[in-house]
Amino acid sequence: MSLVEAVANVIFGYGVAVGTQMAVFPLFGLHATLAQNMMMGAIFTVLCRDRHKTVYAERMIMRSLWRP
Repeated sequence: MSLVEAVANVIFGYGVAVGTQMAVFPLFGLHATLAQNMMMGAIFTVLCRDRHKTVYAERMIMRSLWRP
């Protein structure tokens, strides 16, 4: 079930990212097509996933350095 939950979380997050871009970008004078919004959403999703891996690695390094 963890895999199903993780995949659902990524899909939901991607949808929120694309929807947010479509709503917010025009407020700043940025106009992108649906395809462009979807590509940017995909890029942000990959970067976010990679960032989570980095945070985990940082946490493990810090714990190993500061253990009593």
